[in-house]
Formats: sequence, structure tokens, C-alpha cells
Amino acid sequence: MTGTSITVHGRATSSNVQAVMWVAAELGLTVDRRDVGGRFGGNDTPEFRAMNPMGLVPVLQDGAVTLFESAAILRYLLRRHGPGPFDTAPECDAWAEWAKHTLCAAFTMPVFWGFYRTPEADRDMPAVLKALRRFETLAAMAMAKRGTAPWLMGDRPSLADIWAGHVLYRYFTLDLPRETPEGLQDWYATLTARPAYRTHVMVDYSELKGQARSLAP
Repeated sequence: MTGTSITVHGRATSSNVQAVMWVAAELGLTVDRRDVGGRFGGNDTPEFRAMNPMGLVPVLQDGAVTLFESAAILRYLLRRHGPGPFDTAPECDAWAEWAKHTLCAAFTMPVFWGFYRTPEADRDMPAVLKALRRFETLAAMAMAKRGTAPWLMGDRPSLADIWAGHVLYRYFTLDLPRETPEGLQDWYATLTARPAYRTHVMVDYSELKGQARSLAP
């Protein structure tokens, strides 16, 4: 439904906001994204808490519909405005849930937060590297599912690709000793060839780097 305007509340460096913006772009939607959260604040106001009592981004507004939780938002976008290029078969949904709650969970907190968002003096590098190896083991499972197909579920992208793929820019750009599983680099090249991925996922995240704690009195 090209030309439809929706609002997404959330900063561009939020990985969950990136997933929502990527899908919206693939669907040809016009999105008014508003900087909320992180250094912008605004997620603890009464107005924002009325939309999401947890105070987290993203929040989507589409006419009379207001939604939080990124996975719910993506499913809604495909139902309301899709499916666009996306495969929505039941198996895709199962792998999308696995990609978000198992694969990405193995990267975001233990690797990205544990390494990049933690001041260097406070990092537990053995734990970070152990988590990185676990993420790569899980990524190898995704590549085994993909096989020789261009996408995880075959010839068309699905939400499984969104959830598995939206962390790969950070994976491939962090200064960590990667042991990249077979096929992952090629699949990443497929993702980076998508204009929507380059615009909404390949975003400078340097503002998130952990800083040494202030010694001010």
C-alpha cells in the first residue's frame, strides 16, 4: 500500500526500530520516524507511556492503531500493508520467532552489549567470546536451513531474514575475532544489496559505545 503514512517512535540506532523500518521500506510505506529513546529521551513522558507503558521503542501509530513490541509490529505491517515481497508461510513464522528469541538474543546482550556498550575496563572478554562462538553456532544452523537458496526460507525473503539479518551489520563491523560460518558472508552480501537494508540497518552506532564512568565528585 504505497504512499500510506505511519509514524514510528524510536531512534535510528535501536536494532528493533531498524527491523521495523527495514520492513516498512520493503513494503513501500512512507514512515515518519521520530527520535525517541537513548540520548533523545522522550520515552518517559506521560504521552509516550500512554502508548507503551514499558517506555520502550519502537512504537508504531497507523491511523487508529497503536502498537508496541517489534515482532507484533512486523506481523501487523505484513497483514495490513503486505505481504509485499515477503513469504508468510507458517514455517517462516516459526523460524522468525527462533531468529528473534534465540539467534538474536545470543548476540545483542552478551556480545554487542557485553563488548561494545560496556566500557573497556569493565568488559568480561572471555564471556563475550564464548557468547560470540554460540551466536556463530546458531548462525550456522540458519545457514544450514538456507542451503543454496538466496533467503532463509527459499526464493523469497521472510520475517526470518529480518530478525536473523538485522544484527549482521554489527556482527561484521565489531572489532572481534569472528569465526564466520559457511554461507553467512554470502547471505550478508544479499542483505546489503537491498537499499532498505543499507538505509535502515547499516547505521552508524558509535553513539552507543560504552564510556568510562565519570570520576566527577
